[in-house]
This record gives sequence, structure tokens and C-alpha cells, in this order.
Amino acid sequence: MEQLVVNAKTRQETGKKAAKAIRAAGNIPAVMYDEEGKATSIVVESAQFNKVWRNVTATTLVTLNVDGTSYDAFIRDTEYNIMTDSVLHADFFVVSNKKPVTRNYKLQYSGTAAGVLKGGFMVKHIPEIKVKALPKDLPVRVVIDVSKINIGDVFTVKDINLGENVTILTPADAEVITVAPAR
Repeated sequence: MEQLVVNAKTRQETGKKAAKAIRAAGNIPAVMYDEEGKATSIVVESAQFNKVWRNVTATTLVTLNVDGTSYDAFIRDTEYNIMTDSVLHADFFVVSNKKPVTRNYKLQYSGTAAGVLKGGFMVKHIPEIKVKALPKDLPVRVVIDVSKINIGDVFTVKDINLGENVTILTPADAEVITVAPAR
């Protein structure tokens, strides 16, 4: 996947009046938080941010260039105006890639279970799993291929492979999917 980059500049002005002027100039006021909780006010260009923001998940690492210095960051939160279809404010969380982070992933499924094609029905037991890894090793999303699951088969958490650098914290024997026979 290509590296997503957001360019930014630090800003001194804060408050409603300053934010309104920043938005009028085609930019977005934002805040960059580090792992210690220190906040830095920044300004990002609106068109560039929207291009990146519409293609990321909560676990996608972006490169945040602030005044020539690059940081790995997550887009933590955005304030969005649905009436004008525009982002009003953004929060970035800068990570060091030295401390592992814990994230919850909603499970996504691809394919049609073989047991469903034979008349069974698929039962989804857990909607998400908890994962721990360094930010650079986090998967963008967790997609499970269900095409090989037959009637009576059980797909558990231990059957999910996210790589050797990612630890799944959800119990390994937890059932993710089963295919039950037709009644």
C-alpha cells in the first residue's frame, strides 16, 4: 500500500476567529498529540487531507510532515460538517513505533462459505477481535476468507493469521464463524 502523506504547518493562533480564517483560506485547523499527551496546534491543507482521510481506517498509519519534520501518526478524530461535506477539525496521534498499541478490529468476511452453498447457514459469533502490535505492524483491516468452511466446521480465533509481529489478545478458542446445517 502506498504511504499516505499529510503536510502541515504549526500555528500560533487559536480560537473560533482564527479557525474561521484558516477554513476560509482552504485549510483545516488540527491538533497533533504525542504519546506523552503534549498537544501542538497545526494547519493542514483541506484538499490533501480529504484525499488521505477518505482512504484510511482507524488503524492506518499516515506520515505527518510538520514544518519539514516527519512523524508517523494516526488520524484519531475529525469534526465533520455533513451539511457542507467538509472537515472542520482533525486530531492526529503521533506514535514512536517503539511501544506496542492495542486496537479492536471489526471482522470482515470475503467469499461464500462452501457449507452455505450446500444449504447450510453461516453463524457469526464474535463481531471483533483485539490485537496488539507496534503501530507500523498493525493490519489495515482483518478480512476472513470463509469460502472453505463447510457444514459443521468451526472457524476460531486461532485460525486467523495476521503475521508474526501481531498478537491477537482475544481468546484463541473463541468461535468466529460456524456453518450450521439447514433445519
